[in-house]
Amino acid sequence: MGDREARELLQAFEAGKISRRDLLARAAALGLSLGVLGGLGLRPAGAAGMTEVKIGVDLPMSGGEAPNGVPTNNGVTMAIEETNKLGGSYHFSESLKDDAVNGVHDPAQGAKNMQELISDTAVVGIVGNFNSNVAQACIPLTSAAGIVQISPAQTNPGLTKPAFGALKLYPNGQRPKITYFRVCATDDLQGPVAADYAYRKLNAHKLAILDDQETYGKGIADQVEMEFKKIGGQVLSHDGIPKGTQDFHAILTKIKAEGPDAVFFGGVTTTGGGLIRKQMPDVGLSIPLVGGDGIVEDEFLKVAGDAANGAYGTVAAIDATKVPTAQAFITAYKARFNDDPGAYSANGYVCAKIILDAVRAVGADREKVRAHIAALRNYPSILGTFSFDQNGDTTNRIITVYAVKDNKWTWADQVNFSA
Repeated sequence: MGDREARELLQAFEAGKISRRDLLARAAALGLSLGVLGGLGLRPAGAAGMTEVKIGVDLPMSGGEAPNGVPTNNGVTMAIEETNKLGGSYHFSESLKDDAVNGVHDPAQGAKNMQELISDTAVVGIVGNFNSNVAQACIPLTSAAGIVQISPAQTNPGLTKPAFGALKLYPNGQRPKITYFRVCATDDLQGPVAADYAYRKLNAHKLAILDDQETYGKGIADQVEMEFKKIGGQVLSHDGIPKGTQDFHAILTKIKAEGPDAVFFGGVTTTGGGLIRKQMPDVGLSIPLVGGDGIVEDEFLKVAGDAANGAYGTVAAIDATKVPTAQAFITAYKARFNDDPGAYSANGYVCAKIILDAVRAVGADREKVRAHIAALRNYPSILGTFSFDQNGDTTNRIITVYAVKDNKWTWADQVNFSA
């Protein structure tokens, strides 16, 4: 009887219908021993010979930022669950922190979360963050602690590249060891792709630029402006918008009078992307809105409403649906969460897998894990094989362009800088 019930519980767990915690609770209620479960291939936390290891995660998980953070964290969850099923000396769990305050990503909250994760000795590595200005507050902390931090989505080049001021994040301008890595491309690539796409594919030769004055938003907007001018386009204006702005009619009326062919917005949905698109028709601006990965999400579609159609956005990552090695992940994700993956779900999975694989290879020691990841070469991920360069950036440098059609984000183009 115990063996049959244990198998039924294990099947429910493996199908993603119950969590590990629920599995153990139900097993205890039925009087099933750890030995019975272990004999069927499960080694629960607390079983003899196992060490509990945590993967720290810091993402925006609430309010308007949840459409970014939740799908990304789902990828992390899948990586942990899959790794635990492999057995071995370790049982992995997730220590998740939310860096959104009142629904918007907050650098101070991110730094507080990082300090808490660092102080937990069971945390061997951290996945996060999502927004570049949060990274600026967190990288000095993880560097000082010597703990690896891998971001699925932060794209500002100034986080890693000395030419863009990355060394300012470290004491005396010296980076002692690489602790910060990322599996996404950077805005010095993403911005030019957005500019080129607007100019060459949308025939927009006159551009008005808005940005939210944050690290990511202004950074990508500046890159767009430089590239757009370089290829022969005319930038009519470049305005920063005050934090918390909800009514953009005045600035959009000014832009309308300038006669642009398109508007570029540097920022995220919660800092104005969705509302700008929604309000453009009110002033007669029936032209494309182009943005970065900060607007390529369902929340943008919800906020912009019917005006969302005709918007374009770049994402600093490959579209997982176009990668043969990611198809099993996509199928498993849909089965596990009853939804399609987000733009950075696969990236979150890869970030977590890198840390998990490092622990399985060298043990649950922060420095050994960091050194192992820093030396990573030709890592075979679901998004393709890549290495980390001397700055901690991925060599898998791909930018994907999406367009809103019939109120859905759809694949439009892809540019590969990996070579």
